Amino acid sequence: MGQRAAIYARVSTSDQSCERQLLDLTGFAERGGFEVIATFTETASGMKAGRSARKQVMQLAQARKIDAVLVTELSRWGRSTQDLLDTLNVLAGWRVSVVAMSGMTFELNTPHGRMMATLLAGISQFERDLLSERVKSGLAAARSRGRKLGRQPGDRPKSDRLTPRVIEAIEAGRSYRWIARDLGISKNTVTAIVRRHRDGSAL
Repeated sequence: MGQRAAIYARVSTSDQSCERQLLDLTGFAERGGFEVIATFTETASGMKAGRSARKQVMQLAQARKIDAVLVTELSRWGRSTQDLLDTLNVLAGWRVSVVAMSGMTFELNTPHGRMMATLLAGISQFERDLLSERVKSGLAAARSRGRKLGRQPGDRPKSDRLTPRVIEAIEAGRSYRWIARDLGISKNTVTAIVRRHRDGSAL
């Protein structure tokens, strides 16, 4: 039997299905001689950090129960270039590779894998530099239009402006949940406003 592998499939929204990815990956595993140990599916945005299924795959890798992770494409696995590089490095420490159906195999213990990691690191740095440049450019453009940036003297956070209405609603017997829904703020914000008001009243 060939290498032990975990199949990982992800879609971004609940109206999408992992079925096609699973079908393709199962066939890919058979053709490549992989022994599929486990299959994981996940519905999560590409940028979402808390992916429980991906964490389970990492746990299998750490326990040395798999040799490879099979994905249809690298964007299904990595949240960003840096995240991809970070997880590849972690997996490499456990001698686990990520294999995409596109034909890209990342094994950082090989010269080819190390070269790809170097390229990814360069791309990641380029992305960060580009983002920083865009932010600076946007700030400069805003200043040139006379826009004042940051909180100005006299400005108050939304929670401060809503304090009188929150306290009035509390005194009228409204629940925190009702107040939050009525004012368009979170229940935690309501709690914080009430706590600050009570602490201030106690002084």
